[in-house]
Amino acid sequence: MGRPGADGPPGRHHAPPPAASVPAASVPATAGTAPSSGTNGTNGTSGGRRIAPLGSAVVRSVTMPATRTAPAARALPPVTTRAATRSAGRPSTGAGTPAGAGAPTAPQRRVPPAASPARAGEAPRSRTGARPAVPSHPDPRTDPTATIGVGRRRADERRADERRAPESPAAELPGNATAARLVAQARTAGESRADRPAGDGWRRWLEPAAYASLLAALIERGGAYRRRRRARLASLTRKQRIWYHSRVVGLTGVALFVVAPALVFALGYLFFAIPKPDDTVNKQVATISFADSSELARIVPEEGNRTKISIDQVPKPVQLAVLAAEDRSFFSNPGFDPVGIARAAWKQLTGGTGGGSTITQQYVKTSLVGDERSLWRKYKEMVIAVKISQLNSKDEILADYLNAIYFGRGAYGIQSASKAYFGKDVGQLDASEGALLAGVIQSPSRWDPAVNPQRASARWNFVLDGMLSQGWLTPEQRDSIRFPATQPRGKTSGGAPSDHRGLILNAIRDELEQRGISEQELNQEGLKITTTIDPQTQERAVESVRKSLIGQPPNLRGALVSIEPDTGAILAYYGGDNGVGLDYARVSKQAGSTFKPFVLLAALQLGDPIGLGTRFKGAPLPGLRNADGADCAVCDLKQAMTVSNNVVFHELTLRMGAQKVADAARQAGITTPLTEVNEGIALGNKEVTPIELAAAYATFASGGIYHQPHLVSKVTTSDDRVIYEAVPTQERRFSEQIARNVTEAMLGVPAFDKLSLTGGRTAAAKTGTVESRLEGENNDAWIAGYTPSVATAVWIGTDQNTPIRTSRGTPISGASLPGTIWKTFMNDATKTRPEESFASFKPIGPPPAALGTADGRVTSPPSTAVAPSSAPAAPPQPYDPRLDVPDEAELNRREDSDSQRREPETRRECGLLGCKTVEDRSSSAPADERDEPGTRSEAGATRQPARG
Repeated sequence: MGRPGADGPPGRHHAPPPAASVPAASVPATAGTAPSSGTNGTNGTSGGRRIAPLGSAVVRSVTMPATRTAPAARALPPVTTRAATRSAGRPSTGAGTPAGAGAPTAPQRRVPPAASPARAGEAPRSRTGARPAVPSHPDPRTDPTATIGVGRRRADERRADERRAPESPAAELPGNATAARLVAQARTAGESRADRPAGDGWRRWLEPAAYASLLAALIERGGAYRRRRRARLASLTRKQRIWYHSRVVGLTGVALFVVAPALVFALGYLFFAIPKPDDTVNKQVATISFADSSELARIVPEEGNRTKISIDQVPKPVQLAVLAAEDRSFFSNPGFDPVGIARAAWKQLTGGTGGGSTITQQYVKTSLVGDERSLWRKYKEMVIAVKISQLNSKDEILADYLNAIYFGRGAYGIQSASKAYFGKDVGQLDASEGALLAGVIQSPSRWDPAVNPQRASARWNFVLDGMLSQGWLTPEQRDSIRFPATQPRGKTSGGAPSDHRGLILNAIRDELEQRGISEQELNQEGLKITTTIDPQTQERAVESVRKSLIGQPPNLRGALVSIEPDTGAILAYYGGDNGVGLDYARVSKQAGSTFKPFVLLAALQLGDPIGLGTRFKGAPLPGLRNADGADCAVCDLKQAMTVSNNVVFHELTLRMGAQKVADAARQAGITTPLTEVNEGIALGNKEVTPIELAAAYATFASGGIYHQPHLVSKVTTSDDRVIYEAVPTQERRFSEQIARNVTEAMLGVPAFDKLSLTGGRTAAAKTGTVESRLEGENNDAWIAGYTPSVATAVWIGTDQNTPIRTSRGTPISGASLPGTIWKTFMNDATKTRPEESFASFKPIGPPPAALGTADGRVTSPPSTAVAPSSAPAAPPQPYDPRLDVPDEAELNRREDSDSQRREPETRRECGLLGCKTVEDRSSSAPADERDEPGTRSEAGATRQPARG
């Protein structure tokens, strides 16, 4: 169509200006289009739309702006517009018609799109292949095909130019800046590849510049994607945006919760191997190490204690009891419990410990993947469980599980467990016995009837109730079942050493159970356990006890425990030589006079403290006597501690209250229940163990800070995962000044009992002797003492609480055989340690007569009773028992005290619990009416009070 203002009437077609006015080389034409003129008078604008006649057809071409160059493209055939189609067959009339167009002409046929373009300078071919005779350079003003010919010719020229090497790369770059840069980079890369030697392609990826350019390209593409996405979102309506975001969230959720888990599961299914039933035994070797990582012992399972059986040999009620205890959906689940897995995952994410294992998973965990508390272990366990469930039958899985699981008492597999608990084959078990065995699987050390009958009974009832709820038992059968009787728990080595190290391993097992590591894990996970025991110190402890008992009566038993006060780490542990026998380091025995420091601890913590310089009468009383050489007419508390005067500490406890002594002992570290106490607790009528007595004395050594004694410092699995590591905890139980006053009271004991350490090393100690019901005999002998870095307790006794004598027939006391062992061991244990001193002494209340390691015996022969007073006391004089001769008034008082009907005397006392008027118990009550300390022996006879 024409344009207003152009030559000719509206609607007429106009021919383009002469070709000479538009140089062909100045603006390259797109293939199939006519070039546009920079000064096109017909169109009126530069680079606009142009209409050219071609016979009766009209061809419209769109050209690029004259200021930019377009890349070469394939020559396209002429396009017939709708207007040309409509005008086909009609004569063209009107002004402006080119020469020769006055007469009607036939409609010109459209060139098919598939026709090949003519080469440069050639006329297009006809259908028959003949070329019409046309001039090589037609004039567009006279030739209707001039526009098409020029476009094709220029396209051909452009292709020919591209085949030739360009003289200037910049001259052929596109007008778009980004496209130009990409073309230049491509050409540079092509030239560098051409120049690069063969085999050098992979080396360029080792250069940092290659990764930098790759990163830059990725960033650029990411930015372009974000820009396109923002543009796309901006063009959407609000509803369309909501729908778009919903689809994105939905697809992301499907990818995260469906596609990704399925892919991860498939990969695990392909690569995880199925365990063999015997893999469990191969992993069960546990290693116990000293503190320096040298080997202490190895726990190797006994192959003879594991007997394989088929599932047909296990009675059906026993099978159902195991399923009721461990996996009630065993026959219906795919090998794992999805709810249990989700619960375990949630616990792991929230910091808890996982659970929720099926029998198949437990078997896999036991035999292959271990007991790592992590989601990875759960994932691996689940995949292998599913794989096993598809390849093995449920009966095969259950049989493998029952042959591999640990039942306690050193029994692996249900056949060995049946022998260990009931002494018969598994085929002879009934539902009640099967329920008991099924119940102990979860925790053999807790559910064993020999260990805890109440827990075992509760677990047994849980299993039977589960069988009832599943319909595997009728209510009548459930009511008729009774708790079965089991065999006594025998001592089994379980692959452990049979000497003193076996007792250490038993103590380690109990400690691990308290830390949450079960006996089953210890026996099945191949754990590596590092202890706190120093190998040299342990060797000295064993030698000290053994050498001292050589040549002594064979019924004597000994124990020694040594602890580091600042950490609670057990440096040496000796409970006997029988690794499967009684551990005397943890056997409770009466403590004797080693309990007297706890009496002093209680006195120092009163509202009105009783200090070491407080003086008491120490003469024997009817029914209460002292050991030989321990009498004193009047002595302060340090002197009474040094000579182990029973009368002074009994009197102090009587006035203060026995419960305060029990509380003070628990403060220091005695963990044995101290119930129904009386004043006899001052002389040690309550039982304690060597390990807790050593821990309590270590609290004094550490300045009143209690550290829980422990044997285990670190536990790792077979794949070096740390599942436990001891972190020293401390708890201040009483002040450092109070602890130092208690220590001051015991500093003179080693010198008094001739047990001083070599080199003048400072040590505090206290001996203790428990008298037998037989006159002049002793049943137990103790000593506990410490330096600032080592605290040690030693016990000597027998299994039957019979009198203890040396090979010469001399009764054993705390200062004799136990004292010799203590001195020998402490000299060796502290030899490599630097010499240390206790903190400076600041007395609470009046100071004692003597300080330091002196025995502190003093004399002050008053003729009247001495009571604590707040007034400053005169400095006491050295005391010698041989010079303690009572005067006439004292003798008369003692004679009067023998009278059965004498009126009770009273006196004013201050300093203990305040000032008050009390009866003189030494003179008011008859001998047969006084409260006499002592305990009942096993035979029921009254035992003599313990003495020091």
